Amino acid sequence: MCDYSLHHVASRPAKVGDKLVTSAFDSSTTHGFCAVGEPNVAVCLRPGTELAFDNDIESNQATLGGLGMEIGELGGKVARFTQVDMDRPAAYHDALEFPNGKIVLVTRLRKGQVATVLQLPATEQPGHVEKEAAPAPEFIG
Repeated sequence: MCDYSLHHVASRPAKVGDKLVTSAFDSSTTHGFCAVGEPNVAVCLRPGTELAFDNDIESNQATLGGLGMEIGELGGKVARFTQVDMDRPAAYHDALEFPNGKIVLVTRLRKGQVATVLQLPATEQPGHVEKEAAPAPEFIG
């Protein structure tokens, strides 16, 4: 999923093993992820996607849910993609959640940081059919 402000930018879904870089897009005021070598294509993440950054993740602005203003290193190399403020259509939604509970908007990440997609969230398989529940065993006693 890509933030609303990237809907007019060419995009593709993330894949496990993708090398991504935090980026700004020419036709947008927001930042997001692009694949290394594909600077004009936004890579869209689904909530629950896990990322590992090459270096400690850095923010240009304050984090949400943290202890006030925290600019600079966020204290880790791994994060999970999430979305916030979904009830506000014109707000930025794309964010990263860190193991310590801090959340930072993707658009607030310092440009040029490289990350690898470790894991995508589980999804229902196409054509998946639920098995009928077996009848409950009869109690004899």
